[in-house]
Amino acid sequence: MTPEKQRRIATASGFVSGVIACLDALRDAKIVWPPDEAWAVLRLPQRLELAVGIVLMVVSLVTSAVRRRRDTNQ
Repeated sequence: MTPEKQRRIATASGFVSGVIACLDALRDAKIVWPPDEAWAVLRLPQRLELAVGIVLMVVSLVTSAVRRRRDTNQ
């Protein structure tokens, strides 16, 4: 497997892991919108899981964008 393909797989797995973490944190929440209402009904472990899931998704997207931009500039 090429290094580029490995990086894409790692980025995709990070993003999917973030989505799953967010869905798991909101699994028992009866309210999912607006975000401040959803945040209010979550307990601390669920809040942490939601925050980590969001961070995983953001880091995956930013890493992908930076890598793509770097590759187009070369």
